[in-house]
Amino acid sequence: MTTDQIQKLNNSIDDILILTDEENRKGYGHDYTEDFVFMPDAVVIPENVEQVSKVLRWCNENKIPLTVRGAGTGLSGGCLPIKGGITLSMEKFNKVLEIDEENLQATVEPGVINQNFRDQVELKGLFYPPDPASRGSCFLGGNIAHCSGGPKAVKYGVTRDYILNLEVVLANGEVIWTGANTLKYSTGYNLTQLMIGSEGTLAVVTKIVVKLIARPKHDVLMWCSFKNAVPACASVSEIMRSGVTPSALELMERSGIRITCKYNELHDPTNADDDAVLLIELDGDQLDLLFEQAELINGILEKYGVSEVLFADSNDQKEKWWKIRKSIGEVVKLYSTYKEEDTVVMRAGLPELMSGVKEIGNRYGFSSVCYGHAGDGNLHVNILKENMSEEDWSGPHLEEGIREIFRLCKKLGGTISGEHGVGLVQQKYLNEVMAETHINLMKGIKKVFDPNGILNPGKMGL
Repeated sequence: MTTDQIQKLNNSIDDILILTDEENRKGYGHDYTEDFVFMPDAVVIPENVEQVSKVLRWCNENKIPLTVRGAGTGLSGGCLPIKGGITLSMEKFNKVLEIDEENLQATVEPGVINQNFRDQVELKGLFYPPDPASRGSCFLGGNIAHCSGGPKAVKYGVTRDYILNLEVVLANGEVIWTGANTLKYSTGYNLTQLMIGSEGTLAVVTKIVVKLIARPKHDVLMWCSFKNAVPACASVSEIMRSGVTPSALELMERSGIRITCKYNELHDPTNADDDAVLLIELDGDQLDLLFEQAELINGILEKYGVSEVLFADSNDQKEKWWKIRKSIGEVVKLYSTYKEEDTVVMRAGLPELMSGVKEIGNRYGFSSVCYGHAGDGNLHVNILKENMSEEDWSGPHLEEGIREIFRLCKKLGGTISGEHGVGLVQQKYLNEVMAETHINLMKGIKKVFDPNGILNPGKMGL
């Protein structure tokens, strides 16, 4: 973009904020993905849908790349403006417009922080389950872009299970609603679901209608230590077949727990000789029933060699245990340069995935810290640089190791991303899990919605 083009855009839209200085542009040029920085030519911060419409219409007419941005907490580079152009920040779209208690739904803007929204609906005795690790800072719009999940997904589902309708602005500036504010929808193609996980490549979301449920009254939290992660993973499938559905079933390796507890100055409750933990939560309205379910799960864990099972005896202890789990990814990043792979397999394949990741790491000379949503088969593999040479770290050697991990995922009925999206960093691996026909179908859909290719270009292999 030229200075003249930026000035023309500014002149064509009243009262819109456009940032062009280098310091601000750099701040919007990175997210949580490794150490990448891509500078936009300008950052545009709209306040209403009319301004978004005008920006998109202008970009489309002038063939200027536009990358929409939420809070910038993504881990796949989805909001990085790799082609320059405009970064469209949705930070001022931060209102909860309505909480409809009678119909158990709410209408919100995409710049609302996940945790803030959850807090507001919980004051009314309601519940919005999707809870990614970054829920204290991530935007709901970004959650839609990547179909975010989180620990609660094992019982309640992911973001797409709670989105009823979306107001979106198309590449040409037209504004549409993608569906209806109803629990059932069978009226043509479901454009609402198509938008979820599309990472800003098809349209810009400006309003969100979400489904809510009643808030559970009680929860029980268990810290379960194992000698190693493979038997811990093996217990998961039987737990899920037992008739009890935990509200969270999380796996952490001890190596990650140690550095997280040290960084946060927290007590590590793990049994001294153990190298893996399952963090298991049960929730519901009858506390006696939850303890009965916990005893049933404890019996299953004993069959798989659990060393110790602790129960959180206060809300403070629950918060500290959850802080270990929620912050482990951020702390690992501070500990070492790393690459995070968001692997997901069929639940029963999790033990083979875990052991396979370690075996591949041994062959390719890298260590890893693994954690994730064991109940969903979703394992986050943090590959650490540590003492690897720059040549091995940045070259084809490590890339081939990652490809082997993804080939194993495919063999186990899985894929390369469960909740972080494809974005920039995963797109080169798409051919490991998708046939060319599949990729071409996605390219065709992209062409229909965005014929000039202005929306988040260079992402998702599109």
